[in-house]
Amino acid sequence: MTALQTRRPETAETTNRRTSRFLAVAGVMALVIGFGSMAGGIFGAWYTYDQAVAQNVVTPDDAAIPEEPVRGPFTMWAESDIITHHQLENTGGLYYAEMDRMIPQLDEAGEPVLDESGEVVMVPNEARSSWINATVLTTALGLGIVSYALSALAIAVGAALLVSGYAFLHIRRRALLI
Repeated sequence: MTALQTRRPETAETTNRRTSRFLAVAGVMALVIGFGSMAGGIFGAWYTYDQAVAQNVVTPDDAAIPEEPVRGPFTMWAESDIITHHQLENTGGLYYAEMDRMIPQLDEAGEPVLDESGEVVMVPNEARSSWINATVLTTALGLGIVSYALSALAIAVGAALLVSGYAFLHIRRRALLI
């Protein structure tokens, strides 16, 4: 006789025990992961808020949300938007890549300065360089917005897992009573 032939057929009791064990493991795992996800999401939102408070930035009066402390995703968006707006005003509507790296040096009369050989003296384009600061600031604000969004997602997924875990354990408990 082979091993397959000696194997006993599964009974309803064996199947119920296996299902009960599976529901218990799935329920506990869902509860643990759900709790961890919610805790991580709450920590992420708190950390982002705490870092924003430490910077003590207030939106300017011409921002979409004027004169408000930058703390949450909406004020972060308003600050980022106004930084880009001001930067475009300062650069004549040109973005970093649209500007020359070097420009002619101008004297008080607005005329190009020439060197000893009669060539125009070229200097770094400060307006272009200012885009680096604007880009760093708007990127940091964008990361803050993404951090809030991911925190909200982690909290929502965690809540769904907690409900699922509870449901699995409840189904298991009801099945054992039958």
